[in-house]
Amino acid sequence: MKIVVVGGSGLIGSKLVTILSGHDVVAASRRSGVDVVSGEGLADALRGASVVVDVTNAPSYEDVAVMKYFKTSTHNLLAAEAAAGVTHHVALSVVGTERLLRSGYLRAKFAQEKLIKESSIPYSIIQATQFFEFLQDIADAATHGTAVRRHQCSSSR
Repeated sequence: MKIVVVGGSGLIGSKLVTILSGHDVVAASRRSGVDVVSGEGLADALRGASVVVDVTNAPSYEDVAVMKYFKTSTHNLLAAEAAAGVTHHVALSVVGTERLLRSGYLRAKFAQEKLIKESSIPYSIIQATQFFEFLQDIADAATHGTAVRRHQCSSSR
C-alpha cells in the first residue's frame, strides 16, 4: 500500500515516515518538489496512493495568512486525492480546535477539518495535544525576563 506523507520532511512528518518504513512511503514536501499551496507536484506524488497523511503546517501564524494556507492547501490536496483515487485522508489537528476559536491558528485548523469532513474522501482527523518540541517556545512566550506573564482566559461555561 502506498502512503504519501505530505509534510514528510518536517518535524512530525519525518518521524512518521520512519515509523511507516515497512510500507511504500513517499515523503512529499516542498523539498521533494511537492507544494500543496500551488499544487505543483501533487498529481505525481499521489499517483497510486491509497492513503494520504497531511502533517503540513503553515509558514506563518498570522491570522489571515494561516487561514489562507490551510484553506488553499487542504482544497488542493483533497482535489488531487480525488483525481488520484486516494481512498483515505488522514490529517493531524489539535485537541480542542472547535472550542478555542479565538486563536487565528485554531480557527484555520477548524476550517481545515471542515473541508475534510465535507469532502467525498473517507478521512480520519487526529487531534493531538501540544508537542513537547514546542515547550521552550511556549515558556519563552509566557515570560519576560524573570517575570511570568499571566493570561486571563474566559470560560464558556
